[in-house]
Amino acid sequence: MQLAEAIAELAGKTGRTVAVAESLTGGKIASYLAAAPSAGTWFRGAVVAYARDVKTSVLDVPDCPVVSETCARHMASNVGKLLGADMALGVTGEGGPEPQEDVPPGTVWFASSTPWGIFAELHDYDGDPGEIVDCAVVQGLRILIDKLKEDRDAQDDEERQG
Repeated sequence: MQLAEAIAELAGKTGRTVAVAESLTGGKIASYLAAAPSAGTWFRGAVVAYARDVKTSVLDVPDCPVVSETCARHMASNVGKLLGADMALGVTGEGGPEPQEDVPPGTVWFASSTPWGIFAELHDYDGDPGEIVDCAVVQGLRILIDKLKEDRDAQDDEERQG
């Protein structure tokens, strides 16, 4: 919950709104954000797109592997547009216990959509499906914190220069 509270504080300072598109994490990131202070002012909402057809029809993900950088980038970008958020996170991965599309369990793609670009990163986790999901939730929240901090720092630099 401390991570979500940090997001709330940073979103309040920067005036940014946040949305998430979740697959592997099944809405857990959204539940933390919704419970954070003043969420009604900065949290725009979430799309839990667990099934491939939901990713393609709701989030306009192209025909590509669902556990991929391309999928994560489209999820982040399109949920931001769909929900009118300044910052958005997309998370897709394989929790296991079996591989999917030749992707081993523990493979997780994250993408963040910001006013200055879309960024993606790959993480590999060990553990059972529940442990992998928990790791992905924490990392997703950390990514949002990092992007909001970058935004805050850029705003601070503009104020000092202006």
